[in-house]
Amino acid sequence: MAPDEFAVIVPEVALTLVSAVIGSSTSPLILLDGELRVVLASTSFGRCFDLSPGDIIGHNIFALGHGEWDVPRLRSLLSATLSGAEITPAYEIDLDLPKRGRRRLVINASKLAYDGSPTRTRVLVAIADVTDARIATRANERLLQEKAVLVREIQHRVANSLQIIASVLMQSARKVGSEDARVHLKDAHSRVLAIAELQRKLAESENDEVHIGPYLKQLCQSLGASMIDDHDRISLTSTADDSLVPANISVSIGLVVTELVINSLKHAFPDKRQGKVTVAYCAAGNAWTLTVTDDGIGMDGEADTSPGLGTSIVTALARHLNAEIAVSDGAPGTIVTVTHAEGAEAVADEEPV
Repeated sequence: MAPDEFAVIVPEVALTLVSAVIGSSTSPLILLDGELRVVLASTSFGRCFDLSPGDIIGHNIFALGHGEWDVPRLRSLLSATLSGAEITPAYEIDLDLPKRGRRRLVINASKLAYDGSPTRTRVLVAIADVTDARIATRANERLLQEKAVLVREIQHRVANSLQIIASVLMQSARKVGSEDARVHLKDAHSRVLAIAELQRKLAESENDEVHIGPYLKQLCQSLGASMIDDHDRISLTSTADDSLVPANISVSIGLVVTELVINSLKHAFPDKRQGKVTVAYCAAGNAWTLTVTDDGIGMDGEADTSPGLGTSIVTALARHLNAEIAVSDGAPGTIVTVTHAEGAEAVADEEPV
């Protein structure tokens, strides 16, 4: 397009609705001709990039300002747009502005062809300065990372504190004279260990979910170490799939396991009887099943074993998990099954115990 042709087109375009829309746009917009000269520009474009109308209209985009717009990525984008190639939206470039420093811009360029005339080819360029938004995003990401580190540190400290409390309880259990008091202190020790192990797993996790298999394995090892005097006589093992379980649900599951294991170890193997206790967990979608099985003396012919197995703690925990408890004869031994059905949700607004 010759310069005199350009001079004729400018006032003609300025009278159109397109001119009014582009000129008043609050987002930086420029309209280029087929030779990438600026035909129209929004007021916001000049304001954002410190350019007066006389420095914009009629100038090639790569000659704007002090030449800062002459960057290879922008040349590539506009060349591909003119050729009619399919352009990836939100094309990003870095622009070094004399007064504002380096800015990250998101460019959208569209070819506008009309009247079937090559001289009518136009390229509409929309520009968004996302520098400040990207800086804010990076700052938020850093804050989230710092928060995650602090949370893990707190979880480590909580786990260590709980471990200390558990040790104090066990020492007290060894020193106390009353057998009943000793039993209660050992039970409290085991419950504290359940929470301590969960805190330790949470500290190792990158989110608020726990791999239930390693958690139950470590929990059973801790319970066995504190409650089983002769590991050749009684064993405690666990099996689980690779499910991830939310932290609040893991707390309740761990406490249920602790209560049921305590019950089995205390009542299933009297008179130095040998045996084993097995904890198993499996999930399918939102449904899961937890079983604690022993091969001890069994239900002893009692029709209702809930007083011995379904303690108030387990009942409250099951209610929190929206789960059902079933007790059956293992022939030999006893099987306690805790089942959470597909679609059932935990009681979020209720304390687990």
